[in-house]
Amino acid sequence: MPEAANSHPPAPLPVTVLTGYLGSGKTTLLNRILSEDHGKRYAVIVNEFGEIGIDNDLIVESDEEIYEMNNGCVCCTVRGDLIRTVEGLMRRPGRFDAILVETTGLADPAPVAQTFFMDDDVRSKTRLDAVVALVDAKHLPLRLKDSKEAEDQIAFADVVVLNKTDLVSAEELAQVEATVRAINPAAQIHKTERSGVALAEVLDRGAFDLSRALENDPHFLDTEDDHHHGHDHECGPDCDHDHHHASDIHDVSVQSISLRAGEMDPRKFFPWIEKTTQIDGPNILRLKGIIALKDDPDRYVVQGVHMILEGDHQRAWKEGETHESRLVLIGRDLDGERLKRTFEACQA
Repeated sequence: MPEAANSHPPAPLPVTVLTGYLGSGKTTLLNRILSEDHGKRYAVIVNEFGEIGIDNDLIVESDEEIYEMNNGCVCCTVRGDLIRTVEGLMRRPGRFDAILVETTGLADPAPVAQTFFMDDDVRSKTRLDAVVALVDAKHLPLRLKDSKEAEDQIAFADVVVLNKTDLVSAEELAQVEATVRAINPAAQIHKTERSGVALAEVLDRGAFDLSRALENDPHFLDTEDDHHHGHDHECGPDCDHDHHHASDIHDVSVQSISLRAGEMDPRKFFPWIEKTTQIDGPNILRLKGIIALKDDPDRYVVQGVHMILEGDHQRAWKEGETHESRLVLIGRDLDGERLKRTFEACQA
């Protein structure tokens, strides 16, 4: 077929990483993707078929590894290695619109995200679109008390689906939401019952891609100190969100540190961020920032997962935009004072 020779390589497939405890509503969400008539072809990678209990009436054909559904989606299990599983899917005839990877309830999403963030072969064909955490509004306070993983899942997420909101009072919901915000001020929060979130809100969001997230929402990196509260609260005029602190519920050991400064000297900033991610990397879950570099007309966007860091020029500063540098770090045992002092010392 001569036309194939000059056709472009297919655009990278968006990958969504879905985390959340057993009982948070992951199975309900996955079953919706595999059964609803949404007109898209999704490939869902799960740990165990048994967990999601696929409805036999929906299966068109299956081999041992892959179930094909009558709505065009497929479901397969992680066999040994995630990269091999993804590569196997990519070789299947017919393109998918997106891939969704479910992590087990206890798993730390970081290694899964790092796979798509780092592996060159996988990265040439896919792009990490968003890490989505499903949270059970009723049981979150309990989960946070007895597990570090629940906190990590929220800290790591780009999108948090706060599910089972019908099981808590308005005040409990406000507290749970404040806790999520305290752990991760930058995540988009969707409040749902029975995982009833529009699939477009969790799939193909471009939320992991910081440049795209910033274009969609210029206040993406703003934190509570900047303007009242996170940017997607639906607050009425008499909102009293500020009165809810995470400490009302339990000690949040994950903290977010928001740094801001003016234009940076690249000869100071780049060595600083390299060194910071080397020293604090194990404790840094996510890092996101826009940096104004001296004599550079473009905004420089930087983000990291643990010790893995990447940065790129995003776009030119717009007329009237303040050339300021902002960095948000989410992690544990971070020395905020030291980070603030050394970050500011990189100014030109």
